[in-house]
Amino acid sequence: MRASTVAPVIRQRYAREGVAPVVRLLAGEKISGGLRAAGEDALFAALPAAEPARVEVEGVGAFALHRKHRPGRLSGKIVIVTGSAQGFGEGIAAELLGQGCYLAYADLNEAQARRNAEAANRAHGQGAAIAVRCDVGDEASVAAMVDETVAAFGGLDLFVSNAGILISGGLEDLEPASFELVTKVNYTGYFLCAKHAARVMKLQRRFNPEATADIVQINSKSGLEGSNKNFAYAGGKFGGIGLTQSFAKELVEFGIKVNAVCPGNYFEGPLWMDPHKGLFAQYLKAGKAPGARTAEDVKRFYEAKVPMGRGCFPADVARAILYCVEQAYETGQAIPVTGGQNMLK
Repeated sequence: MRASTVAPVIRQRYAREGVAPVVRLLAGEKISGGLRAAGEDALFAALPAAEPARVEVEGVGAFALHRKHRPGRLSGKIVIVTGSAQGFGEGIAAELLGQGCYLAYADLNEAQARRNAEAANRAHGQGAAIAVRCDVGDEASVAAMVDETVAAFGGLDLFVSNAGILISGGLEDLEPASFELVTKVNYTGYFLCAKHAARVMKLQRRFNPEATADIVQINSKSGLEGSNKNFAYAGGKFGGIGLTQSFAKELVEFGIKVNAVCPGNYFEGPLWMDPHKGLFAQYLKAGKAPGARTAEDVKRFYEAKVPMGRGCFPADVARAILYCVEQAYETGQAIPVTGGQNMLK
């Protein structure tokens, strides 16, 4: 057994009325003895009836339990947000942390993710957040991210698959390597994240029939309507909705809901605003805004497309994620958060 399979068993053993303790592996702490168990079922049976402050498992390590959760709509929940070093992901993570969860900032940019986690711990108390390096296009990296989070907190209740990239270009301009990279991160990456998130969520359900969990993909309005000279991104996002619906049907029997949130454009984030690699600069070069001469012209062109007159903010997306978690009777949906720019038909 490993910490990533032991911790969820311990956590679900002491779940009460939908609230479970946080279970932390005390890394590097040596133990002598502890509970002996040949597998997860034997461990579950061997755990004492009364919730202890500490559990030692032979050959695995020592685990500390506590229930002093911060209040909020996600109080005591364990969350991963990929692509959360900056931009939409960073903003979404901050909003969710404000609702009382424990959160892993997961990103290729580990240094910035670590700075975010340190700031979160100063704001919300030590132990509220961790940083984990992850390349969502690499399965070993995704599996390690999930295992590290589970060892740190004891399980996984909400996985937000946010990491993504965008490389625009027309049919004659976009290189196959760029198309494949966008697809690897935005489409294959979502599959790998859902696969390993579900692994832990199924284990939790096995030992607690009342346990539920959520996977939410941060999709895009480009997953609802094609995007001119942006086909690599839009195609992957369309495919992401197909994955969402398929995962939802497969995982519902395990108490796992799978939904997608489709935001409009976060104009103030680095994806759009970076003066060299940002979308305003890319779209100016690609001629996507007729008559535009500057990146600011492109920004005004896209803001004018939104009935509410502004771009989408992380708080708007976080509210939709909370809806996905709290609505017990909905799965497989693609929820637009676009200021009226995309309306369901």
